[in-house]
Amino acid sequence: MPTTILLTGANGFLGSHIARELLNRRYVVRALVRPGSNRKTLPDLPIEIVEGDLLHPADVLRASIGCKAVIHAAALAQVNPARNPQVWAVNKTGTENVLAAIKQADLKRLVYVGTANVFGFGTKEQPGNELTPYSGAVYGVDYMDSKVAATDLVRQAAYRDEVAAIMVHPTFLLGPLDSKPTSGAMLLAVAKKQLPGYPAGGKNYVHVRDAAIATVNALTMGRLGESYILGNENLTYQEAFTLMANVAGVSPPRFLLPPAAARLYAQFSDWLANIRGRVPTVNVPMAMIANDGHYFSSEKAVRELNLPQTPIREAIQDAYDWFLANGYLR
Repeated sequence: MPTTILLTGANGFLGSHIARELLNRRYVVRALVRPGSNRKTLPDLPIEIVEGDLLHPADVLRASIGCKAVIHAAALAQVNPARNPQVWAVNKTGTENVLAAIKQADLKRLVYVGTANVFGFGTKEQPGNELTPYSGAVYGVDYMDSKVAATDLVRQAAYRDEVAAIMVHPTFLLGPLDSKPTSGAMLLAVAKKQLPGYPAGGKNYVHVRDAAIATVNALTMGRLGESYILGNENLTYQEAFTLMANVAGVSPPRFLLPPAAARLYAQFSDWLANIRGRVPTVNVPMAMIANDGHYFSSEKAVRELNLPQTPIREAIQDAYDWFLANGYLR
């Protein structure tokens, strides 16, 4: 009898790839999606759509009954504005509801999709890993703080043997099907020559398809109660923007944005947005993050979850080709 997996966030960037990977492996996919939500990334896929709200415990329980496991990929990944109670509601309360439904419906496994930002970052020479303490509280961003809280909830439930859970934590995702767009907005900005310069920091990048494969692998692989960073290449923004520009056939941003100047611009943007009653183009936490090097190691996930390591240039090419084919670069 086919195994049914409940997938939250199936219509998101990573979730849409997880859905496809589940189908490739002959799982039955049941997707919990909000009524009226954008399902552009799920056209004609043979999945069971269950409409409901992650914040309504009864909806989550109803979707869970009859499933064997849950991949909880739904999240509100908003950093602008930095503070938003809805971020906490979706990321922490939504996870509480998923945990409660798993216990009530007696599901066998949870794969919780977090973010690498719940760990401390390091340098290229000594990147952060799953044992590096969280260092993002200094930014004052509800997204990071709420994902730390949600991860702690899952970890505690696993340690108490209430839920058989594994936690996966993607870094910066690149690839096709980024319909919103989310992380692909950076590539679009480079391709459209909208960036005069590059920040001083950097980050870790991974092909979204690789992250989806490792996430589905976690249904049958990995150690319960453990976290796994899903990443690949550590690149400065200058290196990443140059790769993106080469793929797009444009010249890369040439000038380093000094950290002090980037922060000063963000402060001005915040001040102007407050006067106008709008969300700033760039806020101070975003500038602080861009000035730092968010570098991570994914050795553990490669070893224990068979995380693929597709070259990031290929991820950029796949994303660019999809954006081009779908009219984002006209």
